Amino acid sequence: MSVDVVVQNVSATSDVPSNENISRWAQTALNDIEQEKSELTVRVVDENEIRELNRTYRGKDQATNVLSFPFTDPPQTATNILGDVVVCASVIKREAQEQNKAQDAHWAHMIVHGVLHLCGYDHEQQTQAEQMERMETTVLAQLGFPAPYASR
Repeated sequence: MSVDVVVQNVSATSDVPSNENISRWAQTALNDIEQEKSELTVRVVDENEIRELNRTYRGKDQATNVLSFPFTDPPQTATNILGDVVVCASVIKREAQEQNKAQDAHWAHMIVHGVLHLCGYDHEQQTQAEQMERMETTVLAQLGFPAPYASR
């Protein structure tokens, strides 16, 4: 199933990947996942916006790299909306530098990570984390990027 990915870049940060790359990374994350939804939004933001979202929805008053907001259809309504992935450009850029990773590789990882969250995958428990990490590694390999957890 083809997925329509809408990219909204409202960040002032430079070096944000192209909308085409962001869309391709999100679509690749969904290739092997059976799901009925076919639309998602990736919003690229700055630290103020992601900090506010993190505080409001997770109770954490800090900027973070990625947040996912799965969409739940209203009662008696069916949509094709999977949800929203919100990524913070400056946090991803900083983390890539701190972790000695290529910036595109870290961007792709955060997009894939966020999309997997939309599909119900999580990393709160060890077995869930291991499954999600395997999936991320597989998708990133398909995209030509190295394993994101190899340096741990």
